[in-house]
Amino acid sequence: MGAKQAKGQEPGGASPQHGWRRTPTKERGDILASLMQKSGDRLSRGGVATPPPPPPPYQRRIGMIQQMMLMAKQGKQDETMEMLKTLRQDLGMESTSLDDVLYRYASFRNLVDPITHDLIISLARYVHCPKTEGDSLGAMEKVCRQLTYHLSPHSQWRRQGLLKRKPQACLKAVLSAPLSSGALDLSGIPLAARDMERLCAHLQRHASTLVSMEMGFSELTDEAFLLLLPTLAALPRLETLALNGNRLTRAVLKEVTDALKDPGSFPSVTWIDLGNNVDIFSLPQPFLVSLRKRCPKQGNLPTILEFGESQVTVGPPDLTDAPPPPREGNERKETR
Repeated sequence: MGAKQAKGQEPGGASPQHGWRRTPTKERGDILASLMQKSGDRLSRGGVATPPPPPPPYQRRIGMIQQMMLMAKQGKQDETMEMLKTLRQDLGMESTSLDDVLYRYASFRNLVDPITHDLIISLARYVHCPKTEGDSLGAMEKVCRQLTYHLSPHSQWRRQGLLKRKPQACLKAVLSAPLSSGALDLSGIPLAARDMERLCAHLQRHASTLVSMEMGFSELTDEAFLLLLPTLAALPRLETLALNGNRLTRAVLKEVTDALKDPGSFPSVTWIDLGNNVDIFSLPQPFLVSLRKRCPKQGNLPTILEFGESQVTVGPPDLTDAPPPPREGNERKETR
């Protein structure tokens, strides 16, 4: 397309930024199959089937982003577009038409993770509408890095020494420390069902002072969370609860929504983050209405997005030393 030949490129080859090469359909299928089945069933040495648990959803999604970027660098447009489609489906956007993704013709409301949705829109523009001038590949890479950062745990750096211990010792160390400003941060610490009794006892002891709780990227399952739910719902001052990046499903969302219908449950809560879980992609209206009743004076509900009112543009800044992106509540307006 008139572009200069890249340095070190074979004569007659197309630049990965401006020319795409087709790969046979079978090979594309093999690539997707190998990515999705990395943690497939294996037989133990004793001959007994012991399939390992699947990786958390965020690990699978990050793997897709990295594979997609590699394909783009190799100039494989068909495979890149297919991987983006798979990523969209894994994030609950399979019912969204390409026109909606690229141009925002529709208004998407009640999204559980508007930031990821905006980044996917930006990424789709680079994949489906590659520019023939400028560093289009570099801009796409920056969006991939931002999406990876948003979907990844980044609280663990604060506990580099602590997280070298076993999960049980790590949890014990955190629970033995005094609360800082009413906040309990368990993000990045693996939590199993057997840990819930100890955690419930700790929450009950600090019920009068606990204001915010972080449990993101803690391997939390439905079983473990449902054991914890009654204790969480009874906390009188709890305002924010982060449950992102876990293994939770829509069954948990239903239980939380039912709990919120009771004014005595979660009496002070204003924000619950359920993004980047297994299949929780949007929030039911009763969930949002219940939050609104608990914070009538709050102008913004962080769990509601309306594109018609919000003019936020998510660009591809360099994330080499960037801080984590703001929570949705800072830039979202409520749906009326």
